[in-house]
Amino acid sequence: MQVTGRILVVEDDELIGSMLVRALKKAGHKVRYENTPENILDIIVFWSPDIAMLDIKLPGKSGLDILSDIKEQGMKTQVIMLTADDSAETSVKAMKLGAIDYLTKPFNIDEVLMVLAGILEKEKLRDEVSYFRKQCKERTQKEIIGNAPPTLELISQINALAIAGVDSVLLTGESGTGKELIASQLHRLLSKESQAPLIRINCAALPESLLEAELFGHAKGTFTDAQHDKKGLFELADGGCLLLDEIAEMKVELQSKLLRVLEERSIRRVGGHEEIPVSVTVIATTNKDIPKEVENGTFRLDLFYRLNTFLLHVSPLRERQEDIMPLAEYFLKEYNHRYKRSAIKGFSKKSQKLMLAYEWPGNVRELKNIIERLVVLKHPAMVEPRHLPPEISLTGKHGSILQSAGNFILPPEGIDAEELEKSLVAQAMELSGNNQKQAAILLHMKYDTFRYKLKKHGLNR
Repeated sequence: MQVTGRILVVEDDELIGSMLVRALKKAGHKVRYENTPENILDIIVFWSPDIAMLDIKLPGKSGLDILSDIKEQGMKTQVIMLTADDSAETSVKAMKLGAIDYLTKPFNIDEVLMVLAGILEKEKLRDEVSYFRKQCKERTQKEIIGNAPPTLELISQINALAIAGVDSVLLTGESGTGKELIASQLHRLLSKESQAPLIRINCAALPESLLEAELFGHAKGTFTDAQHDKKGLFELADGGCLLLDEIAEMKVELQSKLLRVLEERSIRRVGGHEEIPVSVTVIATTNKDIPKEVENGTFRLDLFYRLNTFLLHVSPLRERQEDIMPLAEYFLKEYNHRYKRSAIKGFSKKSQKLMLAYEWPGNVRELKNIIERLVVLKHPAMVEPRHLPPEISLTGKHGSILQSAGNFILPPEGIDAEELEKSLVAQAMELSGNNQKQAAILLHMKYDTFRYKLKKHGLNR
Protein backbone atom coordinates (compact mmCIF):
# COMPACT_ATOMS: atom_id res chain seq x y z
CA MET A 1 0.00 0.00 0.00
CA GLN A 2 1.41 3.36 -1.07
CA VAL A 3 2.12 5.85 1.70
CA THR A 4 0.31 9.19 1.26
CA GLY A 5 0.84 12.49 3.01
CA ARG A 6 0.18 16.22 3.19
CA ILE A 7 1.95 18.09 0.39
CA LEU A 8 2.33 21.87 0.15
CA VAL A 9 3.09 23.11 -3.38
CA VAL A 10 4.51 26.66 -3.69
CA GLU A 11 4.89 27.50 -7.39
CA ASP A 12 4.30 30.90 -9.07
CA ASP A 13 3.59 29.30 -12.46
CA GLU A 14 -0.08 28.39 -12.02
CA LEU A 15 -0.08 26.00 -15.02
CA ILE A 16 2.72 23.92 -13.49
CA GLY A 17 1.15 24.27 -10.04
CA SER A 18 -2.28 23.04 -11.13
CA MET A 19 -0.70 20.11 -13.01
CA LEU A 20 1.19 19.05 -9.85
CA VAL A 21 -1.91 19.43 -7.66
CA ARG A 22 -4.03 17.22 -9.95
CA ALA A 23 -1.39 14.51 -10.15
CA LEU A 24 -0.77 14.50 -6.39
CA LYS A 25 -4.47 14.41 -5.51
CA LYS A 26 -5.00 11.57 -7.97
CA ALA A 27 -2.26 9.64 -6.16
CA GLY A 28 -4.15 10.05 -2.87
CA HIS A 29 -2.18 12.90 -1.28
CA LYS A 30 -3.74 15.85 0.54
CA VAL A 31 -2.52 18.93 -1.31
CA ARG A 32 -2.46 22.67 -0.64
CA TYR A 33 -1.36 25.07 -3.34
CA GLU A 34 0.12 28.57 -2.96
CA ASN A 35 1.43 30.73 -5.82
CA THR A 36 3.21 33.34 -3.64
CA PRO A 37 5.58 33.09 -0.66
CA GLU A 38 3.41 35.45 1.39
CA ASN A 39 2.84 34.11 4.96
CA ILE A 40 4.20 30.77 3.83
CA LEU A 41 5.87 30.02 7.17
CA ASP A 42 2.59 30.63 9.02
CA ILE A 43 0.85 28.29 6.58
CA ILE A 44 3.43 25.59 7.24
CA VAL A 45 3.01 25.97 11.01
CA PHE A 46 -0.80 25.90 10.74
CA TRP A 47 -1.20 23.14 8.13
CA SER A 48 1.82 20.99 9.12
CA PRO A 49 2.64 19.48 5.71
CA ASP A 50 4.87 16.42 5.51
CA ILE A 51 6.59 17.81 2.43
CA ALA A 52 6.83 21.31 0.97
CA MET A 53 7.64 21.58 -2.75
CA LEU A 54 9.20 25.04 -3.18
CA ASP A 55 10.03 26.79 -6.43
CA ILE A 56 13.43 28.44 -6.12
CA LYS A 57 12.42 31.58 -8.01
CA LEU A 58 9.36 33.10 -6.32
CA PRO A 59 8.20 36.72 -6.41
CA GLY A 60 9.44 38.70 -3.42
CA LYS A 61 11.34 35.91 -1.67
CA SER A 62 13.30 33.00 -3.07
CA GLY A 63 12.56 29.39 -2.27
CA LEU A 64 16.09 29.03 -0.87
CA ASP A 65 15.41 31.80 1.66
CA ILE A 66 12.20 30.05 2.71
CA LEU A 67 14.11 26.77 3.01
CA SER A 68 16.69 28.47 5.24
CA ASP A 69 13.90 29.88 7.48
CA ILE A 70 12.22 26.45 7.76
CA LYS A 71 15.45 24.84 8.93
CA GLU A 72 16.34 27.69 11.29
CA GLN A 73 12.96 27.40 13.01
CA GLY A 74 13.35 23.65 13.41
CA MET A 75 10.23 22.72 11.44
CA LYS A 76 9.86 18.99 10.69
CA THR A 77 8.50 19.58 7.17
CA GLN A 78 10.80 18.10 4.50
CA VAL A 79 11.56 20.34 1.51
CA ILE A 80 11.91 19.52 -2.20
CA MET A 81 13.24 22.36 -4.36
CA LEU A 82 11.73 22.97 -7.83
CA THR A 83 13.62 24.82 -10.57
CA ALA A 84 14.30 25.05 -14.29
CA ASP A 85 18.01 25.52 -13.49
CA ASP A 86 19.67 22.08 -13.57
CA SER A 87 23.17 23.36 -12.75
CA ALA A 88 25.16 21.53 -10.09
CA GLU A 89 25.84 24.77 -8.21
CA THR A 90 22.16 25.42 -7.51
CA SER A 91 21.42 21.84 -6.45
CA VAL A 92 24.46 21.72 -4.14
CA LYS A 93 23.41 24.97 -2.48
CA ALA A 94 19.86 23.68 -1.92
CA MET A 95 21.08 20.41 -0.43
CA LYS A 96 23.53 22.22 1.87
CA LEU A 97 20.68 24.35 3.20
CA GLY A 98 18.77 21.16 4.08
CA ALA A 99 16.60 20.26 1.09
CA ILE A 100 15.85 16.54 0.98
CA ASP A 101 15.70 16.47 -2.84
CA TYR A 102 15.81 18.58 -5.98
CA LEU A 103 13.56 18.34 -9.07
CA THR A 104 14.10 20.12 -12.36
CA LYS A 105 11.42 21.33 -14.77
CA PRO A 106 9.78 20.05 -16.89
CA PHE A 107 8.66 17.32 -14.49
CA ASN A 108 8.16 13.66 -15.13
CA ILE A 109 5.10 13.03 -12.96
CA ASP A 110 6.00 9.41 -12.35
CA GLU A 111 9.41 10.49 -11.12
CA VAL A 112 7.83 13.11 -8.83
CA LEU A 113 5.48 10.51 -7.32
CA MET A 114 8.36 8.08 -6.78
CA VAL A 115 10.44 10.74 -5.02
CA LEU A 116 7.50 11.69 -2.77
CA ALA A 117 6.75 8.04 -1.96
CA GLY A 118 10.37 7.41 -0.99
CA ILE A 119 10.51 10.44 1.29
CA LEU A 120 7.19 9.65 2.98
CA GLU A 121 8.18 6.03 3.51
CA LYS A 122 11.44 7.10 5.16
CA GLU A 123 9.61 9.61 7.35
CA LYS A 124 7.10 6.95 8.39
CA LEU A 125 9.90 4.57 9.33
CA ARG A 126 11.69 7.36 11.21
CA ASP A 127 8.53 8.17 13.18
CA GLU A 128 7.99 4.48 13.98
CA VAL A 129 11.58 4.06 15.14
CA SER A 130 11.27 7.20 17.26
CA TYR A 131 8.01 5.92 18.79
CA PHE A 132 9.37 2.47 19.61
CA ARG A 133 12.61 3.96 20.90
CA LYS A 134 10.60 6.17 23.23
CA GLN A 135 8.52 3.20 24.37
CA CYS A 136 11.65 1.16 24.95
CA LYS A 137 13.27 4.06 26.81
CA GLU A 138 10.23 4.37 29.11
CA ARG A 139 10.42 0.65 29.84
CA THR A 140 14.16 0.44 30.40
CA GLN A 141 14.73 3.70 32.26
CA LYS A 142 12.58 2.83 35.27
CA GLU A 143 14.36 3.49 38.52
CA ILE A 144 15.00 0.79 41.10
CA ILE A 145 12.31 1.15 43.78
CA GLY A 146 13.02 0.38 47.40
CA ASN A 147 15.01 1.33 50.48
CA ALA A 148 15.68 -2.05 52.07
CA PRO A 149 19.38 -2.57 52.99
CA PRO A 150 19.88 -5.26 50.26
CA THR A 151 18.38 -2.91 47.66
CA LEU A 152 20.53 0.05 48.70
CA GLU A 153 23.62 -2.17 48.63
CA LEU A 154 22.68 -3.41 45.15
CA ILE A 155 22.27 0.16 43.86
CA SER A 156 25.68 1.06 45.27
CA GLN A 157 27.27 -1.94 43.53
CA ILE A 158 25.60 -1.08 40.21
CA ASN A 159 26.97 2.47 40.35
CA ALA A 160 30.47 1.20 41.18
CA LEU A 161 30.46 -1.24 38.24
CA ALA A 162 29.22 1.47 35.88
CA ILE A 163 31.94 3.90 36.96
CA ALA A 164 34.57 1.18 36.45
CA GLY A 165 33.17 0.33 32.99
CA VAL A 166 33.27 -3.46 33.46
CA ASP A 167 32.78 -5.67 30.40
CA SER A 168 30.82 -8.53 32.00
CA VAL A 169 28.40 -8.94 34.91
CA LEU A 170 26.57 -11.95 36.34
CA LEU A 171 23.13 -11.32 37.87
CA THR A 172 21.70 -14.04 40.10
CA GLY A 173 18.39 -14.28 41.90
CA GLU A 174 15.05 -16.05 41.97
CA SER A 175 12.55 -15.66 39.14
CA GLY A 176 10.61 -12.42 39.32
CA THR A 177 13.09 -10.48 41.45
CA GLY A 178 13.78 -7.86 38.76
CA LYS A 179 17.04 -8.99 37.18
CA GLU A 180 16.05 -7.52 33.80
CA LEU A 181 15.43 -4.13 35.43
CA ILE A 182 18.89 -4.29 37.02
CA ALA A 183 20.36 -5.13 33.60
CA SER A 184 18.59 -2.13 32.05
CA GLN A 185 19.89 0.13 34.80
CA LEU A 186 23.42 -1.17 34.25
CA HIS A 187 23.12 -0.58 30.51
CA ARG A 188 21.91 2.96 31.02
CA LEU A 189 24.80 3.80 33.33
CA LEU A 190 27.46 1.95 31.33
CA SER A 191 26.49 3.33 27.91
CA LYS A 192 28.23 6.56 27.07
CA GLU A 193 25.82 7.20 24.17
CA SER A 194 22.07 7.40 24.63
CA GLN A 195 21.50 5.31 21.48
CA ALA A 196 23.81 2.46 22.54
CA PRO A 197 21.89 -0.80 22.05
CA LEU A 198 20.68 -3.18 24.73
CA ILE A 199 19.90 -6.51 23.04
CA ARG A 200 18.26 -9.37 24.93
CA ILE A 201 18.15 -13.08 24.22
CA ASN A 202 16.76 -15.94 26.30
CA CYS A 203 19.28 -18.79 26.17
CA ALA A 204 16.54 -21.29 27.04
CA ALA A 205 14.31 -20.27 24.14
CA LEU A 206 16.41 -21.64 21.25
CA PRO A 207 18.14 -24.95 20.51
CA GLU A 208 21.95 -24.88 20.60
CA SER A 209 22.51 -24.68 16.81
CA LEU A 210 20.11 -21.74 16.39
CA LEU A 211 21.40 -19.99 19.51
CA GLU A 212 24.98 -20.11 18.21
CA ALA A 213 23.99 -18.60 14.84
CA GLU A 214 21.86 -16.01 16.61
CA LEU A 215 24.71 -14.94 18.88
CA PHE A 216 27.62 -15.01 16.42
CA GLY A 217 25.88 -14.66 13.04
CA HIS A 218 26.63 -16.83 10.03
CA ALA A 219 28.46 -16.65 6.71
CA LYS A 220 26.75 -17.00 3.35
CA GLY A 221 26.25 -20.62 2.33
CA THR A 222 26.77 -22.04 5.85
CA PHE A 223 23.44 -23.85 5.59
CA THR A 224 20.55 -24.13 3.14
CA ASP A 225 18.77 -20.87 4.00
CA ALA A 226 21.96 -18.82 4.44
CA GLN A 227 21.60 -16.76 1.25
CA HIS A 228 23.82 -13.97 2.58
CA ASP A 229 26.04 -13.05 5.52
CA LYS A 230 24.15 -12.27 8.69
CA LYS A 231 25.34 -10.31 11.70
CA GLY A 232 24.89 -11.94 15.10
CA LEU A 233 23.70 -10.30 18.30
CA PHE A 234 27.26 -9.62 19.44
CA GLU A 235 27.83 -7.48 16.36
CA LEU A 236 24.44 -5.80 16.65
CA ALA A 237 25.13 -4.96 20.30
CA ASP A 238 28.56 -3.49 19.49
CA GLY A 239 29.07 -0.38 21.61
CA GLY A 240 26.28 -1.40 23.98
CA CYS A 241 25.17 -4.34 26.09
CA LEU A 242 24.09 -7.92 25.37
CA LEU A 243 21.76 -9.49 27.95
CA LEU A 244 22.05 -13.28 28.08
CA ASP A 245 18.98 -14.32 30.05
CA GLU A 246 19.03 -17.74 31.73
CA ILE A 247 22.66 -18.39 30.83
CA ALA A 248 22.70 -21.61 32.86
CA GLU A 249 20.49 -23.14 30.15
CA MET A 250 23.26 -22.72 27.55
CA LYS A 251 24.89 -26.00 26.49
CA VAL A 252 28.47 -26.62 27.67
CA GLU A 253 29.84 -26.71 24.09
CA LEU A 254 28.49 -23.24 23.38
CA GLN A 255 29.71 -21.97 26.75
CA SER A 256 33.30 -22.54 25.60
CA LYS A 257 32.72 -20.31 22.56
CA LEU A 258 31.17 -17.65 24.76
CA LEU A 259 34.20 -17.80 27.06
CA ARG A 260 36.49 -17.26 24.07
CA VAL A 261 34.53 -14.13 23.08
CA LEU A 262 34.70 -12.77 26.62
CA GLU A 263 38.46 -13.34 26.72
CA GLU A 264 39.41 -12.17 23.22
CA ARG A 265 36.63 -9.60 22.58
CA SER A 266 36.14 -10.85 19.03
CA ILE A 267 33.73 -13.21 17.32
CA ARG A 268 33.79 -15.50 14.30
CA ARG A 269 30.56 -16.06 12.43
CA VAL A 270 29.33 -19.62 12.04
CA GLY A 271 30.94 -20.93 8.83
CA GLY A 272 33.19 -17.88 8.59
CA HIS A 273 36.94 -17.39 8.96
CA GLU A 274 37.27 -13.68 9.75
CA GLU A 275 37.79 -12.48 13.32
CA ILE A 276 35.46 -9.55 13.97
CA PRO A 277 36.30 -7.34 16.99
CA VAL A 278 33.37 -6.38 19.23
CA SER A 279 33.06 -3.97 22.15
CA VAL A 280 30.16 -5.36 24.15
CA THR A 281 29.27 -5.50 27.83
CA VAL A 282 27.84 -8.95 28.50
CA ILE A 283 25.20 -9.11 31.25
CA ALA A 284 24.28 -12.70 32.11
CA THR A 285 21.34 -13.64 34.35
CA THR A 286 20.28 -16.87 35.99
CA ASN A 287 17.89 -18.10 38.68
CA LYS A 288 19.95 -21.26 39.24
CA ASP A 289 22.69 -22.09 41.75
CA ILE A 290 25.69 -21.84 39.42
CA PRO A 291 28.21 -23.55 41.76
CA LYS A 292 25.83 -26.52 41.96
CA GLU A 293 25.52 -26.50 38.15
CA VAL A 294 29.33 -26.58 37.98
CA GLU A 295 29.38 -29.60 40.29
CA ASN A 296 26.80 -31.32 38.08
CA GLY A 297 28.93 -30.67 35.00
CA THR A 298 26.30 -28.53 33.25
CA PHE A 299 28.23 -25.24 33.59
CA ARG A 300 31.89 -24.65 32.81
CA LEU A 301 34.01 -23.75 35.81
CA ASP A 302 36.25 -21.40 33.78
CA LEU A 303 33.21 -19.50 32.45
CA PHE A 304 31.83 -19.24 35.97
CA TYR A 305 35.13 -17.78 37.21
CA ARG A 306 35.12 -15.31 34.30
CA LEU A 307 31.57 -14.13 34.97
CA ASN A 308 31.80 -14.36 38.76
CA THR A 309 34.36 -11.54 38.85
CA PHE A 310 31.47 -9.10 39.04
CA LEU A 311 28.47 -10.86 40.54
CA LEU A 312 25.31 -9.05 41.66
CA HIS A 313 22.72 -10.98 43.66
CA VAL A 314 19.14 -9.71 43.63
CA SER A 315 17.52 -10.68 46.92
CA PRO A 316 14.02 -12.19 46.97
CA LEU A 317 11.22 -9.84 48.00
CA ARG A 318 10.65 -11.70 51.30
CA GLU A 319 14.17 -10.64 52.36
CA ARG A 320 13.56 -6.95 51.67
CA GLN A 321 10.29 -6.27 53.44
CA GLU A 322 10.85 -2.50 53.38
CA ASP A 323 10.45 -2.58 49.57
CA ILE A 324 7.01 -4.24 49.48
CA MET A 325 4.76 -1.23 50.07
CA PRO A 326 6.84 1.28 48.04
CA LEU A 327 6.69 -1.17 45.12
CA ALA A 328 2.95 -1.72 45.64
CA GLU A 329 2.33 2.05 45.63
CA TYR A 330 4.49 2.45 42.51
CA PHE A 331 2.62 -0.28 40.61
CA LEU A 332 -0.73 1.13 41.76
CA LYS A 333 0.17 4.54 40.33
CA GLU A 334 1.51 2.99 37.11
CA TYR A 335 -1.59 0.88 36.43
CA ASN A 336 -4.00 3.63 37.45
CA HIS A 337 -2.33 5.73 34.76
CA ARG A 338 -2.19 2.94 32.16
CA TYR A 339 -5.82 1.91 32.54
CA LYS A 340 -7.08 5.45 33.27
CA ARG A 341 -8.44 4.48 36.69
CA SER A 342 -8.43 6.54 39.86
CA ALA A 343 -10.73 4.64 42.25
CA ILE A 344 -8.01 2.93 44.33
CA LYS A 345 -6.21 5.46 46.50
CA GLY A 346 -4.07 3.12 48.59
CA PHE A 347 -3.91 0.18 50.98
CA SER A 348 -5.56 -0.13 54.40
CA LYS A 349 -3.40 -0.87 57.43
CA LYS A 350 -4.81 -4.41 57.66
CA SER A 351 -4.05 -5.17 54.02
CA GLN A 352 -0.55 -3.70 54.42
CA LYS A 353 -0.01 -5.96 57.44
CA LEU A 354 -1.00 -9.02 55.42
CA MET A 355 1.11 -7.99 52.42
CA LEU A 356 4.16 -7.49 54.63
CA ALA A 357 3.60 -10.91 56.24
CA TYR A 358 3.23 -12.78 52.95
CA GLU A 359 6.26 -14.69 51.65
CA TRP A 360 5.89 -13.58 47.96
CA PRO A 361 7.16 -16.77 46.27
CA GLY A 362 6.73 -15.07 42.88
CA ASN A 363 8.65 -12.00 44.12
CA VAL A 364 8.17 -8.58 42.47
CA ARG A 365 6.48 -10.11 39.42
CA GLU A 366 3.76 -11.61 41.63
CA LEU A 367 3.21 -8.30 43.44
CA LYS A 368 3.03 -6.45 40.13
CA ASN A 369 0.47 -8.89 38.69
CA ILE A 370 -1.72 -8.69 41.81
CA ILE A 371 -1.78 -4.88 41.73
CA GLU A 372 -2.65 -4.88 38.03
CA ARG A 373 -5.54 -7.27 38.68
CA LEU A 374 -6.81 -5.09 41.54
CA VAL A 375 -6.77 -1.98 39.34
CA VAL A 376 -8.57 -3.67 36.43
CA LEU A 377 -11.12 -5.84 38.26
CA LYS A 378 -11.63 -4.17 41.66
CA HIS A 379 -12.64 -0.58 42.33
CA PRO A 380 -12.44 0.03 46.10
CA ALA A 381 -11.32 3.36 47.49
CA MET A 382 -8.84 1.46 49.67
CA VAL A 383 -7.51 -2.06 49.22
CA GLU A 384 -8.83 -4.14 52.13
CA PRO A 385 -7.90 -7.74 53.06
CA ARG A 386 -11.01 -9.07 51.30
CA HIS A 387 -9.73 -7.64 48.00
CA LEU A 388 -6.44 -9.52 48.20
CA PRO A 389 -6.02 -13.05 46.83
CA PRO A 390 -6.77 -15.86 49.33
CA GLU A 391 -3.13 -16.91 49.46
CA ILE A 392 -2.36 -13.49 50.98
CA SER A 393 -5.49 -12.79 53.01
CA LEU A 394 -5.81 -16.28 54.52
CA THR A 395 -2.20 -17.34 54.97
CA GLY A 396 1.18 -15.92 55.86
CA LYS A 397 2.81 -15.33 59.18
CA HIS A 398 -0.40 -14.13 60.78
CA GLY A 399 -1.92 -17.53 60.06
CA SER A 400 0.81 -19.46 61.80
CA ILE A 401 -1.14 -19.86 65.05
CA LEU A 402 -4.12 -21.30 63.23
CA GLN A 403 -1.99 -23.51 60.99
CA SER A 404 -0.24 -25.01 64.00
CA ALA A 405 -3.47 -25.69 65.90
CA GLY A 406 -3.19 -29.42 65.07
CA ASN A 407 -0.04 -29.55 67.23
CA PHE A 408 -1.64 -27.71 70.14
CA ILE A 409 -0.62 -29.17 73.55
CA LEU A 410 -3.16 -28.90 76.36
CA PRO A 411 -1.55 -27.28 79.43
CA PRO A 412 -1.74 -29.22 82.75
CA GLU A 413 -4.09 -26.65 84.27
CA GLY A 414 -6.51 -27.05 81.37
CA ILE A 415 -8.05 -24.34 79.13
CA ASP A 416 -11.42 -22.71 78.55
CA ALA A 417 -12.48 -24.36 75.26
CA GLU A 418 -15.24 -21.81 74.72
CA GLU A 419 -12.81 -18.89 75.02
CA LEU A 420 -10.33 -20.64 72.72
CA GLU A 421 -13.05 -21.19 70.11
CA LYS A 422 -14.18 -17.58 70.41
CA SER A 423 -10.60 -16.37 69.98
CA LEU A 424 -10.06 -18.50 66.88
CA VAL A 425 -13.31 -17.30 65.30
CA ALA A 426 -12.39 -13.68 66.04
CA GLN A 427 -8.89 -14.11 64.57
CA ALA A 428 -10.31 -15.73 61.44
CA MET A 429 -12.67 -12.79 60.95
CA GLU A 430 -9.82 -10.32 61.37
CA LEU A 431 -7.55 -12.15 58.93
CA SER A 432 -10.29 -12.43 56.32
CA GLY A 433 -11.26 -8.78 56.55
CA ASN A 434 -14.64 -9.78 58.06
CA ASN A 435 -15.41 -12.01 55.10
CA GLN A 436 -17.38 -14.87 56.67
CA LYS A 437 -16.88 -17.33 53.80
CA GLN A 438 -13.11 -16.84 53.81
CA ALA A 439 -13.00 -17.05 57.61
CA ALA A 440 -14.88 -20.37 57.46
CA ILE A 441 -12.35 -21.69 54.92
CA LEU A 442 -9.52 -20.58 57.21
CA LEU A 443 -10.95 -22.68 60.08
CA HIS A 444 -11.82 -25.60 57.78
CA MET A 445 -15.49 -25.26 58.73
CA LYS A 446 -18.69 -25.40 56.77
CA TYR A 447 -20.12 -21.95 56.18
CA ASP A 448 -23.32 -22.65 58.18
CA THR A 449 -21.32 -24.02 61.09
CA PHE A 450 -19.13 -20.93 61.12
CA ARG A 451 -22.16 -18.62 61.07
CA TYR A 452 -23.60 -20.52 64.04
CA LYS A 453 -20.38 -20.11 66.06
CA LEU A 454 -20.16 -16.46 65.07
CA LYS A 455 -23.65 -15.89 66.44
CA LYS A 456 -22.99 -18.11 69.48
CA HIS A 457 -20.03 -15.98 70.60
CA GLY A 458 -21.73 -12.68 69.79
CA LEU A 459 -19.24 -11.81 67.05
CA ASN A 460 -21.73 -11.29 64.25
CA ARG A 461 -22.43 -7.68 65.06
